[in-house]
Amino acid sequence: MMREPFHPQTEDIELAAVMHALSDPVRLEIVARLADTDGENCGGIGDGIDVHKSTLSHHYRVLREAGVTLTTVEGRSRVVRLRTGDLETRFPGLLTSVLAALGRTASLQAD
Repeated sequence: MMREPFHPQTEDIELAAVMHALSDPVRLEIVARLADTDGENCGGIGDGIDVHKSTLSHHYRVLREAGVTLTTVEGRSRVVRLRTGDLETRFPGLLTSVLAALGRTASLQAD
């Protein structure tokens, strides 16, 4: 049985942690891909990202622990979603601005 991973409460999400999580090109790509979905299996998000599986797991953990993503255990899979609503509550417009800077005009899915 997989245990539920740690996630900070909405009010505990810190700007410095979010900015650190978004400072890496691989993590930015993960966020951009998630912005177009209502959640994705870890393996699906990482398809085509040229890093080792353990490195990808590290990036998922950094995003989750910063409060950028929510990981849920669904059956034998872990599904990752952006915490769009939580991030908008804490830092209005931040996620939209980051995606715009990447040239993405994703329709953010509410969490």
